[in-house]
Amino acid sequence: MKIGMMVDSYKPYISGITNYVEVNKEFLEKAGHEVFIFTFGDLEHEDGETNVIRSPGLPLADSGFFLSLRYSRQAKKLLQTMDIVHVHHPFLSGRLALRYCRPANIPIVFTNHSRYDLYAQAYLPMMPDEVSQGMLQAYMPPFCKAMDVVITPSAGMEKVLRELKVEGNIEIIPNGVNLESFQNTSPIPRESLGYKPGDILIVYAGRVALEKNLPFLIDSFAGVAKAIPNVHLLIIGGGVQQFEEDIRDHVEEKNLPDRIHLVGKVPYDQLPAHLAMCDIFATASVTEVHPLSVIEAMGTGLPVMGIESVGVGDTVRDGVTGFLAANDMSSFTAKLTRLCLDPSLRNSMSRAARAASEAYAIERTTRIMLECYERVAANTDRHRENLNLRLRGILEKFLR
Repeated sequence: MKIGMMVDSYKPYISGITNYVEVNKEFLEKAGHEVFIFTFGDLEHEDGETNVIRSPGLPLADSGFFLSLRYSRQAKKLLQTMDIVHVHHPFLSGRLALRYCRPANIPIVFTNHSRYDLYAQAYLPMMPDEVSQGMLQAYMPPFCKAMDVVITPSAGMEKVLRELKVEGNIEIIPNGVNLESFQNTSPIPRESLGYKPGDILIVYAGRVALEKNLPFLIDSFAGVAKAIPNVHLLIIGGGVQQFEEDIRDHVEEKNLPDRIHLVGKVPYDQLPAHLAMCDIFATASVTEVHPLSVIEAMGTGLPVMGIESVGVGDTVRDGVTGFLAANDMSSFTAKLTRLCLDPSLRNSMSRAARAASEAYAIERTTRIMLECYERVAANTDRHRENLNLRLRGILEKFLR
């Protein structure tokens, strides 16, 4: 099967969707399929992987995004040879899928990975919620109706789509993670980075971006640090330069230079060892749909501290694989403090988290996704056969 993945951005830009597409491409190829990634970006960039098809676009500052409303002629021609197309962003890539693939009768699968309603609140704070919600309710239902299959990685996100008035069938297929590299890693020796064996290391790993609610996490940690002298917070990841600088300034305001560590970007193959060195994974994000970073941490055996919300709340079992708090500073800080102070609780949650992560093993989710692809492709083939029969009947009547 020739599978086309359509994304608005790809490497070197790093995000949960980027990692998801890269890992799925690898495992689909291992299963014997041919996978192409269609995106925008620097045509001279070398990925180190095959079949990444870029079309030129306008760079948006240093965000890693390129804006364009069309593919190159070569990319369009190749896209229209696919057996199935999987869209991972509804606006740019989604419209191009309808424009290029519908006329060629190529089935289109769409996965909704993002809380676009909350992204609008984060990045367009001057826009009233009613306006952004109304725009999504105007766009998403007809777009999803035009898809052959709509997929969401979590039950919570299905509920969000229903609130946006999306009708019809929505399939829940979790995003997969290559757990082997996280479950079988060796931790970085703490001493090599200046930490003591008895230190409690809390880690956040992900994009340093506005929607990740990092100031909340830093403020909560500052409260924990007042009560526990040997606790540290590591922030792994990078993002837009302006926001990185804002976070750096926020950390400096807390006057905890030896307790809050901005690690920066870490190569993905080194991330498991960094996580394995730590004791707790913490995130204050409420914009997740299916947080791969949380699943990766669970695969490493880290209990998770998060906020009850779509995505994180679908993944973490409160009191079992971690703690979920209300979106409230005192609640979050109290639960994070308890997790720091109770090593036996952390140990039991660690075992439970590692076991729970198995549900998201890439081998399992790839198999489920392939079944979906094959079912959609078969339905499209039957549609083509029926169409050919109808056309043949019309032609026969005409020739009588």
